[in-house]
Amino acid sequence: MVRGIVWFRNDLRLHDNEALTDAVKTCDEVLPVYVFDTRLFRGYTKFGFRKIDRHRARFILESIQDLSDQLKAIGLKLYIRIGKPEEEVLSLAKEVKSSWVFCNRERTQEEVKVQDALEQSLWTVGQEVRFYRGKMLYHTADLPFPVTHTPDIFTNFRKEVEKFVPIRNPLPSPQAQEVRPISLTIDFGSVPALTDFNLSEEEDDISVLTGGESAALAQLDEYLWQTHRVQNYFNTRNELLGTTFSSRMSAYLAQGCISPKKIYSELKRYEEDQVSNKSTYWLFFELLWRDFFRLIAKKYGNAIFKQGGTAGKSLKLNESNWKRIALWTNGQTGIPFIDANMKELNRTGFMSNRGRQNVASFFIHDLKENWLIGAEYFESMLIDYDPCSNYGNWNYLAGVGCDPRENRYFNILAQAKKYDSDGRYVSHWLPQLQGLDHCDIHYPDSTQVTDYPEPIVPFETW
Repeated sequence: MVRGIVWFRNDLRLHDNEALTDAVKTCDEVLPVYVFDTRLFRGYTKFGFRKIDRHRARFILESIQDLSDQLKAIGLKLYIRIGKPEEEVLSLAKEVKSSWVFCNRERTQEEVKVQDALEQSLWTVGQEVRFYRGKMLYHTADLPFPVTHTPDIFTNFRKEVEKFVPIRNPLPSPQAQEVRPISLTIDFGSVPALTDFNLSEEEDDISVLTGGESAALAQLDEYLWQTHRVQNYFNTRNELLGTTFSSRMSAYLAQGCISPKKIYSELKRYEEDQVSNKSTYWLFFELLWRDFFRLIAKKYGNAIFKQGGTAGKSLKLNESNWKRIALWTNGQTGIPFIDANMKELNRTGFMSNRGRQNVASFFIHDLKENWLIGAEYFESMLIDYDPCSNYGNWNYLAGVGCDPRENRYFNILAQAKKYDSDGRYVSHWLPQLQGLDHCDIHYPDSTQVTDYPEPIVPFETW
C-alpha cells in the first residue's frame, strides 16, 4: 500500500495543483494536510506586529474551510493541526507509514527553513519530500535564462519572456473516481476559529472578500464573463473607492486559492470570445509583475528582507520615532489622503495599489522612517500579503530595489487631487471631513474641522 501525504501550504486549491495531481497518480491512498504554523498565527514580527493579523487570518480560515469542502466533494478528508508543520507532518508520516510527502516548494526564508527541516527529518525515517511548482505563471524550466540571470529591470524581463515563452495550461482538478482516501482511522481535527490564535474581529471591521477556491473562481467569472469589467481595467486600475475597479485576484493568488495559469487561460479564452484590448493585456501585465518579483526574490534570496535591499545599499537612518509611526499605522497623521488609505487597510485588510504607493512613499520619504517597519505592518495587515511582491515593492519605493529610477517619491497632495479629485474616497473613510468641499478636504485646517489631528508633516512640503 503506497500512501502519500499532500501538504498544503500557500496553494489552497484543487485545480492546477501539481503536488496534489502527482500524489493522486502515484499513490494508492492520499491524505491531504494543512498545519496552522503557530510561529505565523501566534507570532510577531521583528518590530512587534502580529505576523498574521485578523484580516488575513480570517481569509485563510475561510480558505481552509473551502479547501476541506472541495476535498470532501471528491472523497478526501483534510487533516488539520495547529503547531509546527515540520513536526506535525513528520508525526503524521510516522503514524500512517506514508511513502512520500508531496508539496509545492516555497522560496523565501521562513518557508524554506520549514520545508528543509521537514525534509531532513523525513530522511531519518526513510521517507522523502517531493517538491512541485505552484506559484508562478511561467515554469522556470521554460525561461530563456537561469533564475540567477533574471534581468534586474522589469521591462527587460518582460521583453525576454512575454512573446517567446509559452505558458502551460493549468492542470484540471482531480475527480472523485481518481482518488482513494486513507483507510486508517485517525483524528482529522477541525478548522480552528480566530480566537484560537488570540484574534477577534473588531466592531468596525469590513470583510471585502471571502477566502477559498470557490470564491476565487466565482470572482474571476464575475470580473470577466458576467460584468465584462476587465474590458475597462486599464482606465479603472488607479481608482480608490469600491470593489469593482480591479480584479480583486491578489488575495486569492497570495494564498494559492487560484492559479495564475488559470487566470491567464480564462483571460485568453475571454479575448478570443469577447474582446482583446489594452485593458485585457494589462491584467496579464500584472501577472508578469508578480512572476518578476518572485524571480528576483529567488535570485537575491534574503536581500529583499534587508535594509539595503537587492541593491545592497548602505542606508543611514535616524532613530525610529514610534509615536509618529503609530500615527501612520492608525491613520492619524493629519494628512487626509494618507489617513483614509490607512483606515481602509485597518478595517478591511485591503488597500489599492495607488494607495499603497502613496502611504509607503510618505512613510519612507516624508517621515524618513525605516522602510522595513512599514513593510512589516503591511505583512501583518494585508489579506493579499505575498513576501516577494510586498518586499519587492517596498524595495522599489525605498530606492534599494531593482529600479532604474533612484527616487520614487510621491507628492501626496498632487496624488490626492489627481486620484480623489472630488474627495469621495477621503470623506468615505474619514467621516469627520464630510462637510468639507473637494477644494479643502485634502488639506483641512483647524478652523474648518475640530476633531481631526494636526498634520505631522506640513502641507507646504508638497
